[in-house]
Amino acid sequence: MEMDAFSQALSSVRMTGAIFVDAKCTAPWGFSVPAMATVTHLLAPGTEHLVGYHLVTEGEALIGLPGAPDIPIAAGDIVIFPHGDAHTVANGTPTHFADSGKALGQWLAGDFVPLKVGAGGGGAVTRFVCGYFGCERHAARLFLAGLPACIRMNLRGDGAGEWLETSIRHLLNDTTSSRPGRGVLLAKMAEAIFIETLRRYMEELPPEQTGWLAGARDPVVGAALALLHRKPCHPWSVAELSSEVGTSRTVLLERFDRFLGEPPLTYLARWRLQLAARKLQTTQETVLNVAADVGYESEAAFNRAFKREFGLPPARYRKNLMDRGKQTLARRMVNRITRRGSSPA
Repeated sequence: MEMDAFSQALSSVRMTGAIFVDAKCTAPWGFSVPAMATVTHLLAPGTEHLVGYHLVTEGEALIGLPGAPDIPIAAGDIVIFPHGDAHTVANGTPTHFADSGKALGQWLAGDFVPLKVGAGGGGAVTRFVCGYFGCERHAARLFLAGLPACIRMNLRGDGAGEWLETSIRHLLNDTTSSRPGRGVLLAKMAEAIFIETLRRYMEELPPEQTGWLAGARDPVVGAALALLHRKPCHPWSVAELSSEVGTSRTVLLERFDRFLGEPPLTYLARWRLQLAARKLQTTQETVLNVAADVGYESEAAFNRAFKREFGLPPARYRKNLMDRGKQTLARRMVNRITRRGSSPA
């Protein structure tokens, strides 16, 4: 059986995605995008890490990041921001940059009217789709570790990328349809965009590259990662893991250190704790049962390890999550009532 570490890891992480802006811009234009960390509580409450992206469907633009040269993007390009950095998007010489953060309320209310930016003076047109991809903190450490602030890839030129772009454009143009499920399909497309972008990025990594994606591509480290993610609760030893992979203990440890900067069992321990955190959030299992489910024989040992990783003991961590969930629900209800009250009679 082929050991695909990327697929194994993806199958065991919780992901969210959304496409919420269909922008048509007429040069000269420009807008700023806030750091994702400052709007996560609005866009995706409960999500630990957000990755923003833009997919250009027509025209061209420039991406601006603090302290870095502008990045040109054109039709067919997908540009993602793995660490959620604030940035600007522009074409021409705009007199000011519109603050896209101010439009979040409209988009969150479900108003998917295409965004129009620019003076409307007949300049070049750029169209693109904006969205985000959300994942858990540990998932961000996996796929996003060592990535630059911005990644640009082109989806055109092969069947898979062109199918993704065509499908998204079809769903966005289908604004008058009453068929249900459009929002869910757009969310799944957002996830597919992100995964396809990372796949293409992996294929183009130079041999000397380090980090999780580079390690997943390595025959030894990738095979070991696939096993650890497939059976995270198994009582692995370095000897058994190296035997399953078909290499020596020395080679396994050396290659893990080179690509990931830590031994395989240290990596496994952190991944088990992430699985435990998800169980605490999504189930009513006791702390003892959660500890056993992720491979701990002692509740005390689990409590110590969990507090080192998350800064809180498991029971307190769960209570904080529940309290935040209640607060988020209350805010949503207030916002909904406020929007209704401000609507014209």
